[in-house]
Amino acid sequence: MNKIALAASLVAVSAVSASAADLAARPYVKAPVAVVAAYDWSGFYIGANGGGAWSRKCWDVVPFSIDLFFIPPFTVAGSEGCHTASGATAGGQAGYRWQSAAFVFGVEAQGNWANLSGSNASKVAIFAGTANRSKIDAIGLFTGQVGYSWNAFLLYVKGGAAVTRDKYDSFLTAPLGPLAPGFISNRGSETRWGGVVGVGAEYSLARNWSLALEYDHLFMGDRNVAMTYDPAFIAALNHNERIRQDVDMVTARINYRFSGPVAAKY
Repeated sequence: MNKIALAASLVAVSAVSASAADLAARPYVKAPVAVVAAYDWSGFYIGANGGGAWSRKCWDVVPFSIDLFFIPPFTVAGSEGCHTASGATAGGQAGYRWQSAAFVFGVEAQGNWANLSGSNASKVAIFAGTANRSKIDAIGLFTGQVGYSWNAFLLYVKGGAAVTRDKYDSFLTAPLGPLAPGFISNRGSETRWGGVVGVGAEYSLARNWSLALEYDHLFMGDRNVAMTYDPAFIAALNHNERIRQDVDMVTARINYRFSGPVAAKY
């Protein structure tokens, strides 16, 4: 009887071992890869900027004739010289960017108050004792952008149209009869359009805020500007000045973007 029970036990143990051997091995499951947050520069943004700018101004008298009753007629022409108009600028910008892979494209409009001024003594003999003064009090930029991003860091170039508001005058540097030094003898003004190219670097500080440093060069060409004398008794000296100008501008910028980073890399 004991032999029969032992035999039955051995058969049962053999069956269980065979069943365990036939079971498939548990499959290996790879640990999940952590999700990396990728910064996306897409979206509308607004911001503020401030910095400095300088403009090279060169004046040339457009030839004109002076015909006064007490002296023979004669023609006035020649270079009056150049000066740099420099100072501070501040303003705001608004734009939209969209990102494709690491490339970032955008459009932007920027408007700045400016206080760029400078002067030089005239080199034309008839204007001896006077100086020419220039001032830019407003700058606007309308540009497209192309950039490349390394997650939260962006390098970009920009280009488009630029506009400046310019004021000009000439003033006495020495007494002239009853007129004291500083007396403004003639004035002119214009709104001038040109082109701009620039480069910038921007870094995201947080979900929506970023800081940037930007340099822009404005190609403003040359234009004829009408210079009008006051008082009217010297209106015979009214003439045009051919004024050439370029502007260089460096600004620090802060932007707020109306969207944030997305979890896109695995």
